[in-house]
Amino acid sequence: MTDSIQWVHQAIARIEADFCRSADTHLIDLPLPTWHAHGIDFYLKDESTHPTGSLKHRLARSLFLYALCNGWVREGTTVVEASSGSTAVSEAYFARLLGLPFIAVVPRGTSQEKLEQITHYGGHCHFVDKAGEVYAAAQSLAHETGGHYMDQFTNAERATDWRGNNNIAQSMFEQMAHERHPVPRWIVVGAGTGGTSATIGRFLRYRRHASQLCVADPAGSVFSAYHRLRDPALTAAGSRIEGIGRPRVEPSFIPALVDRMVEVPDADSLAAMHALSDLLGRRVGPSTGTNLVAMLALAQEMKARGEPGAILSLLCDSGERYLQTYFDTAWALERFGDGTAARQRVQALLEG
Repeated sequence: MTDSIQWVHQAIARIEADFCRSADTHLIDLPLPTWHAHGIDFYLKDESTHPTGSLKHRLARSLFLYALCNGWVREGTTVVEASSGSTAVSEAYFARLLGLPFIAVVPRGTSQEKLEQITHYGGHCHFVDKAGEVYAAAQSLAHETGGHYMDQFTNAERATDWRGNNNIAQSMFEQMAHERHPVPRWIVVGAGTGGTSATIGRFLRYRRHASQLCVADPAGSVFSAYHRLRDPALTAAGSRIEGIGRPRVEPSFIPALVDRMVEVPDADSLAAMHALSDLLGRRVGPSTGTNLVAMLALAQEMKARGEPGAILSLLCDSGERYLQTYFDTAWALERFGDGTAARQRVQALLEG
């Protein structure tokens, strides 16, 4: 066995050992008694409890294993990623685990808390002015360093085993098994790369579940238009909800797997973020607010039809990452305007 292959074997073993040290994430039953009385239950799978604090921990682990097994990452390889923050935090963690240099290409304006976490794990940040510039900059840096561009936006949908193997979809259904409605009527996720929606959508078909998949899409994202028109050349302004929505169609977003798109205004995402934080007694991130708005929209439709069932989504990350941005009143007011009407709308929906 060559030294390079031996290093790859050891690297995979380190990642697998790290996985075995991590418990599964919790499933939270939201306390919404009026909705419960209508036969509709809301659940959030709490991805903030991963070692790096977000849903992207799963993706980063899969991307590293994919790159190692494809022979793209070897001892000493500089790993480069284009990311709005959370994926970079998680990839920096795994790069440090393997003793590899890591560079995150991030847009200016990425939350300071995320930037500090990237550097905490030994990563370096390379800034670009616009979200659409991250791809070329990451490719260029990988070329200059002789490293590997991880390219989450292309590889997210293919790096995860969607048939099971303890992926997020399998975990969801195992945790729902003893609930009032063990097979959810809807599963709601956001899309940044599209990897999570692809994994869940494929799993639903493979296991022949009756659940439908909804993507909650923030204002400014291209994905809703792409879902309608199927034109991969479409572009958009880009999302202001960090971590989800994109200005271009990403290769990992597979529209045929998505049954429904719900477009969510930014003010409603922020209002739901605050309302859910109050309900749970701890802060959640803005993309979780986007998910909640879509869940409530679907619940309204179910109520109108007299249809019981469960709606399941993700608590993507902790609001502690956004104290200087989305949770800062002056910052949010300047960028999103007065959210009073949105807060009233969301609160009324939560009360059923």
